Amino acid sequence: MSDVETTRRQVSKAYADAVARTGGCCGEPTSRGVTAQLAGYEESELRDLPPEAVANSFGCGNPVALADLKPGDVVVDLGSGAGIDLLLAAKKVGPTGHVIGIDMTDAMIAKARENIAASGLTNVEVRKGIIEDLPVDGDSVDWVISNCVINLSPEKENVFAEIARVLKPGGRMSVSDLVVEDLPDWVRDDPVLYCSCVGGAIGEHDYLLGLQDAGLDDVHVADRLTYDATQIAAIIDSDLPEAASGCCEQRSTETLEALAGNVSSVRFVASKPRAESTSSPTEA
Repeated sequence: MSDVETTRRQVSKAYADAVARTGGCCGEPTSRGVTAQLAGYEESELRDLPPEAVANSFGCGNPVALADLKPGDVVVDLGSGAGIDLLLAAKKVGPTGHVIGIDMTDAMIAKARENIAASGLTNVEVRKGIIEDLPVDGDSVDWVISNCVINLSPEKENVFAEIARVLKPGGRMSVSDLVVEDLPDWVRDDPVLYCSCVGGAIGEHDYLLGLQDAGLDDVHVADRLTYDATQIAAIIDSDLPEAASGCCEQRSTETLEALAGNVSSVRFVASKPRAESTSSPTEA
């Protein structure tokens, strides 16, 4: 999957199929919001959200929960999907704040806009775009959040640079994502496992270095959960489009053994350096 545009098209189609499906992998019923539960959302957070926002959550963490969002903040969500984190963030920043979702998949954008309308919130919008070239002004947002999306990008260094570009000086990021260690080549080469957020993921160390190289400060891991085979199976069953070829085979014993203990959900946090003063020092 070396061609960037081909990768984007495959990912976009996979998630358009996923948001349209009614069942799980191999035709089995999928519990509504199973991924949201695994990602660590509290029932109290989900109770007042539109059911479709919860049922179509494909995240691996809860980047909003521990982010110090304040009333009036401007927030950008990279790969906002059906809108679960958009809505949670919008509630936190209040009517004086603003939340912008970015997604490249028309079906996801449509679903998010339906969920925003159902929520009654007026301080949130969704823009079509790619996370490697955000339709957002530079130095304009207080927070960047994202939930299990950057691993899907074929140009992660561009994503990290865009995070640094759009943040205001002193702005911060809270990103939940999957990281991997020691995966065999056949996992990385499988387009189904790529679209399920595993095949394209990088290691934790490389992720931290990428954020640092983009110019961000105080880059560190805030939370980490390493998945066992049961959790891996639940995520694959919940997230993969049922139209994907070889779906049942992807949760085979061989696959689960290769992934168990080598895939983790990690929340990365960082900040953009504050602008240095350009004024001359006062002479005595």
